[in-house]
Amino acid sequence: MRLEFWGAAHTVTGSCYLLESEERRFLIDCGMFQGTKRVRQLNYDDFSFNPADIEAVVLTHAHIDHCGLIPKLVKQGFKGTVYATRATCDLARIMLPDSAHIQESDALIQSRKGMRRGEEPLEPIYTVADAESSLEHFLARPYNEAWQLAPNIRVIFRDAGHIIGSAIIEMWVTENEKTTKLVFSGDLGQPDQPILKDPSVISGADFLMVESTYGDRLHHIYDKETELLEVINDTMDRGGNLIIPAFAVGRTQTLLYYLYNLWQEGRLDSDMPIVIDSPLAINATRIFFKNYEDFDEEALALLEKDGFRPQFPQLKICATPEESRALNSAEGSAIIISASGMADAGRVLHHLKHNLWRAESTILFVGYQAKGSLGRRLIEGMRRVRVMGEEVAVRAKIKTLNGFSAHADANQLIDWVSKIQNPKPAKVFILHGEAQSQEALKDRIQKECGEEVYIPFRGDVAKITGRASEVQCSNIPEVSVEMEMEEVLRGFDADYRMLRQRALQYVIRQPKAMEGLVKVLTKARNYMRKLLMPYNIG
Repeated sequence: MRLEFWGAAHTVTGSCYLLESEERRFLIDCGMFQGTKRVRQLNYDDFSFNPADIEAVVLTHAHIDHCGLIPKLVKQGFKGTVYATRATCDLARIMLPDSAHIQESDALIQSRKGMRRGEEPLEPIYTVADAESSLEHFLARPYNEAWQLAPNIRVIFRDAGHIIGSAIIEMWVTENEKTTKLVFSGDLGQPDQPILKDPSVISGADFLMVESTYGDRLHHIYDKETELLEVINDTMDRGGNLIIPAFAVGRTQTLLYYLYNLWQEGRLDSDMPIVIDSPLAINATRIFFKNYEDFDEEALALLEKDGFRPQFPQLKICATPEESRALNSAEGSAIIISASGMADAGRVLHHLKHNLWRAESTILFVGYQAKGSLGRRLIEGMRRVRVMGEEVAVRAKIKTLNGFSAHADANQLIDWVSKIQNPKPAKVFILHGEAQSQEALKDRIQKECGEEVYIPFRGDVAKITGRASEVQCSNIPEVSVEMEMEEVLRGFDADYRMLRQRALQYVIRQPKAMEGLVKVLTKARNYMRKLLMPYNIG
């Protein structure tokens, strides 16, 4: 068999792997590339395979970087079935049309700009109609029950604990009377987190494909509810708004769980408005309650008190754009949870535009911020940013609460991999991560688990027979490294502007101007060394 890596290879997004067995072709995930302009451009490129030749897609979960190009796949000739868990199918019904709406809006904006320069209009990657059409191909499969993808391929979905409906894929492929077990981790969640069950333990694998988002980092273990409450109280004492950019699926529901707990315990002021300002998050929350059988025991026990419909009087929902805009002229303070989680799109941009310049407000990040995103620039200390085409001074408090991530950290990944024993993987392929996190996880798996590890590039092919494999390296230019270097330079450029601004302030305001300037430039030098470390440069 052949396993080809076409996404999330030396980058975080765009998960897509092509499996070819007995002249039949299947995809595991078909995700959208997210991040910088160079990365997003890959979404417009032709697929590296013929969509009409693909018989089925096996989907790990509903996040757009795993399912977001399925409408494009259908649009270009795919006629097969998309297999997923029930909750993933439910989420796809709201997330893919929402993604299509974004594609149409972005294409319209770019076309208007381009037409003024005499350029041809830009077509969206796919339309809302394309997304709706693609949903007809989805078919739900339960957790923990085997089913046949093809006569020689058997599949089981296991709970990944990442978002509701997320799955680890166990796949047995039989060729020439030899059966090989492949395991695709998808995105692995943290154990002991609210609402969802812990990631399933996998008994054995011949080949393992594992994510590495937090492969070089550890989550802080602390009382998240108390820390969240302290941020809320501090902001309210200053008379500002607490703006929380949060992913519509997963993170928003976790935040609501913590806020509900705080209110039930009498620790959160009942008069404090809590606003969900994201149509997608509102619909996703309804889907969470519909699929409550996927909750862990603690969440079920809490929700049973209210008949699985929690009574939360201060919770308000912004259903329309007009209601969303009205928040920015409302008197008093509020907690506003709005998408997107990396502050790169959606209604949260309006709230950032109206609150970043206010010293009394707080912007709270509770999730991973990719290189190049507005969220990443804010947490790295940029004092002026562009929001919706307007330059805005950053005077609000910028806070980060770690440990809210829906991804397992480095120790949790190692613990999960180490339990795959009967048999241990003959080779581990590390995917879905930035270069530094992938290299760190590779070193730990080799040293602590004693397994052979490879980090694929986009277009690499693994030829697999039984437990033997041979990797054929891609002839595609190393676009992943090129994209990461572009992100490094983009990040340095942004930080250089900030550091230059600070240096000028030292010169003007401080008597020891040169001493301060030297400190700033030393910081810039050390920062560049850190950024270029994964590339053995400098």
